This record gives sequence, C-alpha cells and structure tokens, in this order.
Amino acid sequence: MAKEKILVVDDEPDIVELIAYNLTKEGYQVATAATGEDALSKVQHDRPDLILLDLMLPGIDGLEVCRALSGYDIPILMATAKSDDADIIIGLEMGADDYITKPFSPRVLIARIRAVLRRRRRSRDRASDTDVVTLNGLEVDTRRFRVSLEGELLELSATEFSILEFLIRNPGWVFSRGQIIESVKGADYPVTERSVDVQILALRKKLKHKGSCIETIRGIGYRMAEGKEE
Repeated sequence: MAKEKILVVDDEPDIVELIAYNLTKEGYQVATAATGEDALSKVQHDRPDLILLDLMLPGIDGLEVCRALSGYDIPILMATAKSDDADIIIGLEMGADDYITKPFSPRVLIARIRAVLRRRRRSRDRASDTDVVTLNGLEVDTRRFRVSLEGELLELSATEFSILEFLIRNPGWVFSRGQIIESVKGADYPVTERSVDVQILALRKKLKHKGSCIETIRGIGYRMAEGKEE
C-alpha cells in the first residue's frame, strides 16, 4: 500500500531533489512546489497528507502559507534556517505542527515526518470512538476537524485544535505545559514551554468570550473549566 503524500515546498532545486529522493526511497509519494502560490494551488487540487514548508520563499512566504492553510486538516513541518525562538514560535502560532532547522540530515527529517504522521493517525483513531465533544458552548467534531462556538464555526490550526481537544476531553484536570506538549506532539518534543503559552493565547482569542474557559493555574499550567458559564 502506498504511503502518504508529502508536498515539499522549497525554492532551492538541489535541496528539493535531495529531499524528494530520500522520501521516495522511504516509500512516500512526493509532490513539489517552488513558491507559496504554487503550494496553495497544489493543496487545493490534490491535498497532501503533510507539507514540508520552507519559510523563506519568493512571493508569499512560508508564514503566509501557514496562515492561509490554518483551516485545513494538514500537518505542516516548517523547514527554517532561522534558529531564533521568536521565528519558530511565530510559525507555530500561524498553524505549523513542527519545525526542523536547516541544515538537517535526511534521517532526522524522515524521523520528524514519521512522528507527525503517527500522531495524526493516533489522533484520528482516538477520535473514532467519540467524534463530538461538547462543553462550555463549544462543540469539537474530531472526525470533521471542526470546532463551533454556540453554532458559529471557528478556524483553528491543527495544533490549536489538538490542544483544545485534549483539554476539553479532560475538563477540570490541570496539565503542565510539558504534559500538553507530550499529549499533542509526543514525548521529547523539542519546543520550549513558552510556545505552549503562545498557542494558548492564540486559542483563547479565537474562542472569543469563551476563551476564559481555558484557565491558567499559576506555577503549574492550564485546565479547561467544567461547565463554566459567563
């Protein structure tokens, strides 16, 4: 059985050729795009299972591509030559699920891709038992990757969706930032705990007047309030 399709978005032909060669050797289907505009077009016509996205692109850059795809259920792995935490956090806030810093080895890249796809399959398998969870006026439909607030559909990134799903399935329980990272991304995920704060802040904004249902427990982490009303 053919493996998942990966869209490689990078404007450096040598890098694209090397990545495509190694992914094909591992059995993945590979599509490529050299610009953000081309990537968005290909997603519309033939949706991939994962996008490997370089941030530094001509025209529409990688961050704008992340923003444009924030409502899609497609995991995004950022490839960036930048090592500054701020750039990484911005990418995660825009909807990316993971990142890898250039230069990287093909083995590390493939391991990251496998981990992201494995988490996605696990999340979908877990969702098959209880597809819809409701609390505090929120409805999370895990099969359709859809969140509604009092009937109004919300656009969340894949990471924001996963965090909300995790918290709403465990109302009243307090989780540390590390536990949230592990539940959503897996053990030993290489992201600072500060990035969780950024994701929570963005999620609260999108939940509007229900954003306060995600409560901060000082010195520990976060929890979803149980049946909290305004």
